[in-house]
Order: sequence, then structure tokens, then C-alpha cells
Amino acid sequence: MQETRYNGPEMSAKKVIILLVTAALILILFLTRTCKQDPVADAPAEEEVQPKPQDYIYISPFDSLFRLYADSVCDWKMLAAIAYVESKFDTTARSYRGAQGLMQIMPSTYHHLLAKMGVADTLAQSVELDIRVAVKYIDDLGSLFSFINERERMNYILGSYNGGLNHIFDAMRIARKNGINRYNWNSLSPVLASLKDPEVYNDSVCQYGSFDATETLNYVKRVNRKYNEYKNQEQLFRAIEKLADNNK
Repeated sequence: MQETRYNGPEMSAKKVIILLVTAALILILFLTRTCKQDPVADAPAEEEVQPKPQDYIYISPFDSLFRLYADSVCDWKMLAAIAYVESKFDTTARSYRGAQGLMQIMPSTYHHLLAKMGVADTLAQSVELDIRVAVKYIDDLGSLFSFINERERMNYILGSYNGGLNHIFDAMRIARKNGINRYNWNSLSPVLASLKDPEVYNDSVCQYGSFDATETLNYVKRVNRKYNEYKNQEQLFRAIEKLADNNK
């Protein structure tokens, strides 16, 4: 096979082109680095944008909606605690019983509350609407337990939210018949737990039959525990905020 050779002038032309391209790239890189300005370094100290102080503790992406709709009914952190225990803030959650969404309200209850709110049942379900419906439900339950002092009332609301209002009222009737304080949740809890026993749910004052309250009693404890956790976080947040203000 004949060897191919390049003559001198061709080699020189290629070298010149390569050198010119290399020189151009070096010049562009040099100009880019020397002309680039650091806006943070060059900005006057007094013009630096300071981060806006946080007004509330952060619990979930839905905090603003909890605060917006919960004010007239309960502490927004309680609403957040309910949502956490119900769905762990999963808007697509579905229970084996059919409850769905962030606040896990049963479809029948959901549609009933929509009607009471005057909201079209054809409106697509959304996170905001879920929260509004849950607040309406809590408000309605609170009205039914208005005869119970405010400190205890939320336990009865939570018990009804999870286990159903009728079983709570059954337990209260049984408690009244047996001389047990039906206005105190700790006193009522053992009575509620006894509704699975035939001798209790067959009593003439018990109108809605057998009920296993294990889940409901645990639910009330879990929501209260989570709510207290959020309250403690907020107290710490406020204490740090106050300390920072005092050191200004």
C-alpha cells in the first residue's frame, strides 16, 4: 500500500488554524472571567435583602388553609393534628372503609355536609374543600356537645369524628344509667369500650348496638398527642423568637 504524505505548506496551514482557534477560546474565557461580577459581593451591606421572619411554625404544606378555616372552630394546630392522624397529609389516601382525602371523611357524610354548606355536590373535590367540610363537621359536632365544658368538648368531637356520634351518645346514656360522669372523657372511655359486650349493647338505653371502641379511643389519644407536640413546637418557636427580639 502506497504511503500518503502531507506536504509542508498543508501542515503549516492547519497548525495556524488550530493556533488561532485556541487563542480565540483563551481570550473569550479570560474576558468572561474578568468581566463577570458578583452581585452579592458588590452590593452595599445596607441593601442586602433580609429574610422575612417566619410568623408560624411549619407543620404541613396545608398550614395556610388550616389557619384560614379553623379559627372560628378550633386551634389550627388541632386541625393539622387531625389531618396528620387521618392521612399523614396524604391527599390521595383512602381507608378500607371508604373514607378519602386529607381529612378522611366518609363520602356519605361529605355529601351531606356539602349540602348543608350550600356547595354544589358536582364541584370537584379538592384539598381546600376537604378542609372546609372537615371544619363544618367539627363545628356541627361541637354544637351537639355544647353542654360539655370547652376543655373536654374536643375529646367528644374527636371520638364522634372517628367512631360516629351515635355510639358516643349510647355510651353517655349507659354512663348516666350507671351513675358515671358522662361529661368527662376519661370517665366515659371505659363505658365506650364496654359497648362491645352483649350485656351492655343489649341494654334498652343503648340504641345503636355493638361497637368496638378500641380504634376510636386510640384515635383520640393520638390526635391529642400530636396536637400537644405541635403546641410545644410553637411554644419553643415563640420563646426563640422572643429571645432574638430581646437581643436586637
